Amino acid sequence: MMKLLKNIKINKSGASAAEYALMLAVMGGIVVTAVIALGGGVSTAFTNTSTNLDTANAAAEGS
Repeated sequence: MMKLLKNIKINKSGASAAEYALMLAVMGGIVVTAVIALGGGVSTAFTNTSTNLDTANAAAEGS
């Protein structure tokens, strides 16, 4: 067990892996925050677009 711990201390790839994992976690948190913050606005935009297309389609069929 001690040999394994010494190898991890000497081997720098373990530190790199930990740094990459930390960066991935931070970026994931940013993505989740952005989705939560922008989700309502995007949903509203799609709903408005759908309503406008339905209105235009109904007007075109009535002509």
